[in-house]
Amino acid sequence: MTTADRRPRVLSGIQPTSDSFHLGNYLGALRQWVALQETADAFYCVVDLHAITVEHEPKALRERSRVSAAQLLALGLDPDRSTLFVQSQVPEHPMLEWILGCETGFGEASRMTQFKDKSAKQERTTVGLFTYPVLQAADILLYQTDRVPVGEDQRQHLELTRDLAIRFNGAYGRTFNVPEPFIVSETATIKDLTEPEKKMSKSSSGPRGCLYLLDTPNQMRKKIRSAVTDSGSEVRYDPESKAGVSNLLTIYSALTGTPVEKIESEYHGKGYGDFKGDLADLVADSLEPIAKTTKEYLADTAELDRILAKGAEKARSVASRTVAKAYKKVGFYPPVSM
Repeated sequence: MTTADRRPRVLSGIQPTSDSFHLGNYLGALRQWVALQETADAFYCVVDLHAITVEHEPKALRERSRVSAAQLLALGLDPDRSTLFVQSQVPEHPMLEWILGCETGFGEASRMTQFKDKSAKQERTTVGLFTYPVLQAADILLYQTDRVPVGEDQRQHLELTRDLAIRFNGAYGRTFNVPEPFIVSETATIKDLTEPEKKMSKSSSGPRGCLYLLDTPNQMRKKIRSAVTDSGSEVRYDPESKAGVSNLLTIYSALTGTPVEKIESEYHGKGYGDFKGDLADLVADSLEPIAKTTKEYLADTAELDRILAKGAEKARSVASRTVAKAYKKVGFYPPVSM
């Protein structure tokens, strides 16, 4: 296969910091991960190393890593078409992070806005949280990644990654691909069901505002029916004055592929009750199979762990070559195979 024929390599990761992914994760990113398997050499990672930058319970973290992987498989990630692994099973991640950390200026790391935001919410701020973007850079550069699917909140971290790759290559000779951002078109941004001016998030949403993929169908229906709209009754997309119903229209459109304008026309003359009732059924019917398949994977943890171990071996076959190259460039002894 020539370089021109090679599929571009992409890498994405998600933290196992919750018992379930939420609808915003699915419609905003994870559904696109599945689609990228068709056109890219895709590496997908459950980033449990990143998850310990905040306080955690070890047993819960291990279980959440499994649940995260099971959900990704249930959503359609195919371990024969992509590489799915848990970050901590590939020790090359922290090995490369140390080298990149020694190339990162203190001022560069201090300017990362996510560190400022997250440290402001925590009583105890760790060095791990401070160097989080450097580990993220190692995640990306380990796999000679060509493209990184990013949202606006991660663009600054990708720029640091690019800067570090260019700096290292300039100092020691070409070692890393310099990755490009990959903005997925038509990605839905899902808002909180009770505070639609905020993005749906497990950390900021109340129990009714965040719709989880592993909620029961009744829980999903209840959350949709009780979602905030406004004092009117017209089903119309207007994020400024009708943020709640606009969010629900976005969800409906994203799940069905129907343009918002067509949905508006279908509910012309009808009230919120009809619209929310139909959407509640749509959400429950769309997500229930994901929850069911996730439970099937979790029912056989030995097989799930086998899939993840196989993915980690495949990831290490790439990551170990990159680390060996970087070690040689900086003057280290070569790492001993584990």
